[in-house]
Amino acid sequence: MNPNTTPPNEQNMITRITHQNEELAIIIRTSYQREGIEFFTPPEYSQQLGYMNRPKGYVIDPHIHLPLRRNVKYTNEVLYLKSGHVRVDFYDNQKNYLQSEELHAGDVILLIVGGHGFEMLEDSEIIEVKQGPYAGDLDKKRFNPEDNR
Repeated sequence: MNPNTTPPNEQNMITRITHQNEELAIIIRTSYQREGIEFFTPPEYSQQLGYMNRPKGYVIDPHIHLPLRRNVKYTNEVLYLKSGHVRVDFYDNQKNYLQSEELHAGDVILLIVGGHGFEMLEDSEIIEVKQGPYAGDLDKKRFNPEDNR
């Protein structure tokens, strides 16, 4: 296990990927389960990631979200692996390779900072959620990891 990875707790199956005390990603394994609600991100993250397990008949009061101006520094992505098997490669902001983690069907990952790349190890379906509006090529800089070796 990479020293920058918090090993998944067998009860909750949450993996946190860090580098130099900065959180790069949070993985929620498909086997994660607990009662109630839990958020895995601190309030200052521009993308919030939580889990809810509520019994039949539980009611969430109807509500609306009010307009609120926010300052978003990075585009965070949440990926839900609907089916398949994917390897995620993590890089620091200088494009140096750090480590890899594998995702399996049902896993969810929040990509917070740093670089990342993906290889589909099987045919895979992924649902992606990120902040908008979409900025096209202004949002990311592609790189060849071989250029850093």
